[in-house]
Amino acid sequence: MKLSLAAILCVVLMVSLQDAGAANIFRRGYNYARDFGGGARDMWRAYSDMRRANTIGADTYFHARGNYDAARRGTGGRHAAALISEGRELWQGSISGRGAEDTARDQEANRWGRNGNDPNRYRPAGLDERY
Repeated sequence: MKLSLAAILCVVLMVSLQDAGAANIFRRGYNYARDFGGGARDMWRAYSDMRRANTIGADTYFHARGNYDAARRGTGGRHAAALISEGRELWQGSISGRGAEDTARDQEANRWGRNGNDPNRYRPAGLDERY
């Protein structure tokens, strides 16, 4: 009974949205979700590269690069980068007891990259060229 009521409401909603340009609404939602997922993958790739590079002082570079790559995808990617970065810093700063200075430096690099600035500003000397 509840399932059929929910199905009827969905059909009514779909029909009413068609008059309001539903295709455009759904397209924007799809693009946002696609960009969000791509941004999350960009953040994961930056994290994986950071682990693989294992270079002292490269942490802020990979923060900036992950946010930069994700934000270039659009609003969804930018939101994914912000959510992941803020969550990571919350975890590392307040829960794990990492230093406030290190967290502030990472947050600066996160914002720098997310605002479309060149992540190479944070690139340390000696980091492998493939990164």
